[in-house]
Amino acid sequence: MKAIIIDEKDNVAVVLGKAAKGEEVDCKLGGRTCTVWAKDPVPMYHKIAVREIKQGEPVVKYGEHIGIAAVDIPEGSHVHVHNVQNNREAL
Repeated sequence: MKAIIIDEKDNVAVVLGKAAKGEEVDCKLGGRTCTVWAKDPVPMYHKIAVREIKQGEPVVKYGEHIGIAAVDIPEGSHVHVHNVQNNREAL
């Protein structure tokens, strides 16, 4: 399975197809590749953690904070609403 890391600051990658639990996922950023193994099934175009993200730590995609880890998120885990809190500022 392939995934793409959008910015070098990101701690998640976007899976380009469905990843099955236990499947090897090659995450690319430019000419570099890292490999993680899916701890959960990850639907197409969803996020997978490319490293451990500790509870309270920002989840980073596009080089920007998109939420806060609600729990410790192990490397290879599906990253979505079940383990990420919204961190929008009040307007």
